[in-house]
Amino acid sequence: MSVRGIRGAITVELNEEGPILDATIELLKGIIEVNQFDPEDIASVFVTVTQDLDATFPARAIRQMAGWELVPLMCSLEVPVKGSLEKCIRLMVQVNTDLLQKDIRHVYLNRAQALRPDLAAK
Repeated sequence: MSVRGIRGAITVELNEEGPILDATIELLKGIIEVNQFDPEDIASVFVTVTQDLDATFPARAIRQMAGWELVPLMCSLEVPVKGSLEKCIRLMVQVNTDLLQKDIRHVYLNRAQALRPDLAAK
């Protein structure tokens, strides 16, 4: 069994608690759905946000999901590169799995599809 990283990103339109928490849940549920794993399989989740999202910690949304109470979570700021995508939440889910790297499915939603058009769902 290996530890694999699953990437995901989503954008929100407003720097408000509700949209940030809702988008975080939408993104994580999308990652879970396409990769078929349980919280017990997760080693940790690293969450970043762009500097324009400071209304809440996105990890709060994950912590409130059933079964995710014990999963290690960490939030951080994304590197503030000029001209980069705004109002973006990114996840790096580290999962214990027998899947090969090529079989991991990453999830990019909303304007975040522009980050990795090669990986964004068609």
